[in-house]
Amino acid sequence: MKTGRKHRKRKETKPKTLLSQLAAMPDKLFNKDFRQQYGALCFRVVEDGNIELLLITSRDSGRWVIPKGWPMKKKQPHEAAALEAWQEAGVRGVVRKKPVSRYTYLKWLSDRDVTPCMVDIYQIEVKEMAEDFKEAGQRRLTWVTPDEAARRVREIELKSILVNFKPRGRGKSGVA
Repeated sequence: MKTGRKHRKRKETKPKTLLSQLAAMPDKLFNKDFRQQYGALCFRVVEDGNIELLLITSRDSGRWVIPKGWPMKKKQPHEAAALEAWQEAGVRGVVRKKPVSRYTYLKWLSDRDVTPCMVDIYQIEVKEMAEDFKEAGQRRLTWVTPDEAARRVREIELKSILVNFKPRGRGKSGVA
């Protein structure tokens, strides 16, 4: 007996959350160490005294992320985060030397492999924005409220960090 419904083949996609990704490939968690990255949580204070957060798109998938990257030789972690913010988004400002938070995610590599990453996040109060920077034209940038930032990013832990973000110890470090 026919029900009148057509059976459609499900399109396979990457699972959305870290836990569902790990459930689909547990060997990636248990056979590899977490790799370290440093991220920049860039913010600015707007006229009403509230803050806006900077999001950028990733170059490969176009999803919303914060600037981040791998450790750099001869750079402290907060310096590496500040340099990533400059190269990926063209912003400079006052960087906090201690991380304000961290999150984990699965990084899809160019060889189609995946590796678990731990991202230490450094806050940067943006004081300067450039139109010409290393990755200009390769990414989109947007300033949004913490709630909107949390809605746009995919990583669950990062969503929580963004929605609850309150700047700490502003003005303690130099302009990056």
